[in-house]
Amino acid sequence: MILVHGGAGDVPTASRDAHEAGCLEAVRAGGAALAEGCSAVEAACTAIEVLEDLPQYNAGKGCALNVDGRISLDVAIMDGVTMEAGGLACLGAFEHPIRIAQKLLSEKEVLLVGSPAEEWARHHGFSMVPEARLITDAVRKIWREVVENGGSGNFAGGTVGAVCRDAEGNMAAGTSTGGTMGKPAGRVGDSPLVGAGTYADETCAISATGEGESFIRACFAGQVAEALRDGMDPHGALYSQLERVRERYQGVGGAILLTPGGPPIALRTTETMSWAWWSPEGEGSGI
Repeated sequence: MILVHGGAGDVPTASRDAHEAGCLEAVRAGGAALAEGCSAVEAACTAIEVLEDLPQYNAGKGCALNVDGRISLDVAIMDGVTMEAGGLACLGAFEHPIRIAQKLLSEKEVLLVGSPAEEWARHHGFSMVPEARLITDAVRKIWREVVENGGSGNFAGGTVGAVCRDAEGNMAAGTSTGGTMGKPAGRVGDSPLVGAGTYADETCAISATGEGESFIRACFAGQVAEALRDGMDPHGALYSQLERVRERYQGVGGAILLTPGGPPIALRTTETMSWAWWSPEGEGSGI
């Protein structure tokens, strides 16, 4: 089974069909990878790669821009079997940052940041592209509204993520984002941080989306996993931690969750969060 999200927030009504359709496209690609016998990690990366290519989301093409109008991407992938994790933050214009994170899985380091991360990516065969290839007219318009006119930085495009359970029962989780619109240069959200926005082990796979600083303070994904290990039911564990983020840390958002044998779970404390799932028995989606 594979489950993806296209970001928590308040997606305009006119864009909701495109957000839901993109999630379905992603899970079908990830599902095809699973049907071919690929690992949970590979299927999750395949699905996220699709989402990074779609400009209605906030990852890769169509990503949010920092206060200087520059691209700064955060991404992570985690293998629930080996406990290997790879994360990159403040990464420049790479089309598919999830594949760079996947390459980092086999390294000792878990998180690389900024220009050294870009250098590492180039050394391992990844090429940067002109920023103009990833910046859309719609994003530039929103950036001006936020930075020049003081508008809200709650970018409705949305962080993307995937959680996956393969034929062997192994799980993986990944998350990719352009972060908050108009964010300070150097700002890092929860997405690339293991135990905050991304986590996988033998009990679960989690990808979060929302107000990153609140999810970081809450150690969100790690707390969900701990609740599951303590015997809480998956729906209750995810719901209680999202409410904890809202009540104690004044942050809203959403998350997706898979367990070894359970159904896909997608919950939010925002107006919308696009999501979709695929399994050999069927598929579903919502927002």
